[in-house]
Amino acid sequence: MAAVELEWIPETLYNTAISAVVDNYSRSRRDIRSLPENIQFDVYYKLYQQGRLCQLGGEFCELEVFAKVLRASDKRHLLHHCFQALMDHGVKVASVLASSFSRRCSYIAESDAHVKEKAIQFGFVLGGFLSDAGWYGDAEKVFLSCLQLCTLHDEVLHWYRAVECCVRLLHVRNGNCKYHLGEETFKLAQSYMDKLAKHGHQANKAALYGELCALLFAKSHYDEAYRWCIEAMREITVGLPVKVVVDVLRQASKACVVKREFRKAEQLIKHAVFLAREHFGHKHPKYSDTLLDYGFYLLNVDNICQSVAIYQTALDIRQSVFGGKNIHVATAHEDLAYSSYVHQYSSGKFDNALFHAERAIDIITHILPEDHLLLASSKRVKALILEEIAIDCHNKETEERLLQEAHDLHLSSLQLAKKAFGEFNVQTAKHYGNLGRLYQSMRKFKEAEEMHIKAIQIKEQLLGQEDYEVALSVGHLASLYNYDMNQYDDAEKLYLRSIAIGKKLFGEGYSGLEYDYRGLIKLYNSVGNYEKVFEYHNILSNWNRLRDRQFAVADALEDVNTSPQATEEVVQSFLLSQGPVGHGAAHGCLG
Repeated sequence: MAAVELEWIPETLYNTAISAVVDNYSRSRRDIRSLPENIQFDVYYKLYQQGRLCQLGGEFCELEVFAKVLRASDKRHLLHHCFQALMDHGVKVASVLASSFSRRCSYIAESDAHVKEKAIQFGFVLGGFLSDAGWYGDAEKVFLSCLQLCTLHDEVLHWYRAVECCVRLLHVRNGNCKYHLGEETFKLAQSYMDKLAKHGHQANKAALYGELCALLFAKSHYDEAYRWCIEAMREITVGLPVKVVVDVLRQASKACVVKREFRKAEQLIKHAVFLAREHFGHKHPKYSDTLLDYGFYLLNVDNICQSVAIYQTALDIRQSVFGGKNIHVATAHEDLAYSSYVHQYSSGKFDNALFHAERAIDIITHILPEDHLLLASSKRVKALILEEIAIDCHNKETEERLLQEAHDLHLSSLQLAKKAFGEFNVQTAKHYGNLGRLYQSMRKFKEAEEMHIKAIQIKEQLLGQEDYEVALSVGHLASLYNYDMNQYDDAEKLYLRSIAIGKKLFGEGYSGLEYDYRGLIKLYNSVGNYEKVFEYHNILSNWNRLRDRQFAVADALEDVNTSPQATEEVVQSFLLSQGPVGHGAAHGCLG
């Protein structure tokens, strides 16, 4: 989808003059470069509007020209439009700029310190733009060149610059799923922090610890992620850039969600959404970042309908800013696909979910290698959807084809996860559980049982006996024993365990209870225990009434229209709730 134009309505006379310059572009090209940056950008944007992408690409691929364009900071959204259009057109402007900058850094290695400082500052702006635009590999190249310049001078200023560079490098490596390199980057940043401390200097660690939290979360090291988010929250001080505060709040909220600390998560993410909208505006990518994490929170507290609406809003923003084949758009499609799949699970209408899953895969495969880890979750979501479509299909041949396609997608996802995380990881366990469900649909019951037991064992060891993820896998194994293997005693114990965990975490109205209740009704019918059938029919009726009353809020965004608390109060409230957790408790977790 092409980027939707934002409001850009210069004065008519001015617009006419810009058009005249563009009409004589080939003759005016050198003169255009001497114009003030805002006017120069408007000329380039007119080239984009007229579809003259080869000429625009020729301009943007020159480092000096792009450096000047980046200074027109109030037109950054429009620059994203132009840039994405060039990338979609096949002009590899991101890699050309990154390579040009890298060469420049090599040339100036022997120059004065102020020349290098100027280059580092520009590298931060260029790499930041490429990172914001989702071209993580090229941004990484830029930041590595900056880091190389930082290491040429063993002075306090360059130690500060090295820390800042490491934070940015860690962010793009997280985004590109380079987690092992991310760990090395964090350790390097810590070494520079130690140098500064020995010389009586302190750098704020909020952004660094926030990025480490994101890294540990991605690797499913949830306890460590939670501990480091506490450290990041301790570092939030007055005067810190709003972007850093918003990102720390987001990461802390996600860490709280997986620890099932829902009240803390709600307060943090709602404040992040409020701050992002107030500071950046409702069309900004940073606001969409907060919405994706708000959707994650809503999905996990079982407010599925609202999570779908929030994910849709986030996708709309990203499409309007980036459009095209962009990684930020792909991840929003995937999040919306999964929430739509969950939302429509009982209705069996999966067209919308399938559309977004396939869109995510199409974009990722177009811009990233076919073995990139980001494909694992997108393929998993599509496989889950195909399985449900197959189950409801009345054509045997179509059913078998869809199940086989789902099987291939699940196996591919499993291999990608095992390669990235190893066997003993929550993500790997999820893929085993998904295969277990699929094998049940394919009537391969022994293989299904093996996969479910594997998933449960890994999740229990990593998350404990009473985690939501454990309950899901326990419920799936109960379903297999009940519906297909006639192991009713085992099934009953597992259903009751799944119900107990669900009610403890989410209350009596939890959506997942429906499937366990229906499973028990079928089970007690099968064994002739009609008293229990009657009991669970009543329980299911009560559950339906609770669901009707739950989540009466019409619009989840209404909750964040105003923020009753200042950021300092939100941070203090969170830290006070931690009780006796000591300062620095998380240190050393990466060895």
